[in-house]
Amino acid sequence: MPEMTEAVELRTALSRLKRAGGLPVVFGGLLQEGAPGRTMRIAELSGAATPALRGLTISAGSGLGGKCLALSRPCAVTDYPASRHITHEYDVPVSAEGLRAVIAVPVVVRRKVRGVLYGALRESLPLGDRVFDAAMAAARDVEQALAVRDEVRQLLAPPAPGPSWEEVRQAYGELRELAPKVVDPALRERLLAVCGRLESASGAAPAVPRVGLTPRETDVLAAVASGATNATAAARLGLRPETVKGYLRSAMRKLGAHTRLEAVVTARRAGVLP
Repeated sequence: MPEMTEAVELRTALSRLKRAGGLPVVFGGLLQEGAPGRTMRIAELSGAATPALRGLTISAGSGLGGKCLALSRPCAVTDYPASRHITHEYDVPVSAEGLRAVIAVPVVVRRKVRGVLYGALRESLPLGDRVFDAAMAAARDVEQALAVRDEVRQLLAPPAPGPSWEEVRQAYGELRELAPKVVDPALRERLLAVCGRLESASGAAPAVPRVGLTPRETDVLAAVASGATNATAAARLGLRPETVKGYLRSAMRKLGAHTRLEAVVTARRAGVLP
C-alpha cells in the first residue's frame, strides 16, 4: 500500500476510534516491511500534547503494543506506568504524554498482524465495552482496506505484452470516477462504453453469472477495489459516506457477498470489474 494511502486509512480509522470511543488520544501504525524482526512505527497520532510518541518504533513483545503485536489480540491496562502485565521500555514517551489507561488492538489480515491501533486516557480508569467495540470497529476498517488491496496485488497479470493488469484496473477505476462528472451525454456514454470494454478485457469467461449492478454500485465497487474506505470513495465520487454505504450494501446483496473483499472478488469473477 502506498505510504499516502496508508496515512489516509489510518487517520480515518483513528478518527472513528476517537469519536466513537470518547478517547482524547489515539495513535497507531502498520508493520514496517523489510525491517528486522517484527516492528512497527507510530505513524499517526491525534490528540497528543507532545511529539513524544510520534515515530516511536514498537517491537513485538515490548510494552502494551508489542504485547498486542505478539499475541495477536487486544490488550489493555488501566494504569500503564504501574502495570505488571507489560514490559516498560516505552515508559518515558508514555509518561511524557501523561497516558494512564491504554488499549491496543491489532489489525489482522488473514491471521497475520499488520499493525496496531491505540486509544488512551490521561486518567487511570477502566476501559469499558464502548471503547473496546470502537477500537475493534476501527481496526476492521483498516483490515478491510488492506485485504482488498492485497487481493488486487495477488491477481495475476495477463500474459499479453503492454500495460500491467493492475494499470488497466487503475485506469478503469479512474474512468468510473470521471464518467458521472461529464456533462456531455454523448461523451459520458463513450467513457462508459470504454469501461465496458475494460470489464471484459481479460477474455476469460465469468466464473459466476453476471449480476445487474447499477452504474453507481459499480462506481463504488471500483473505488473499494482500489482499497478506498467509504469516506475516501465518497470524496472521489462526490457522494456522502452514508450514500456510499448504501450502494455498497446493495451491491453486496446482489453479489451474495458478506464482506467488502468478497464483493470485489465476486464482482471480478462475474466480469463486473476488470
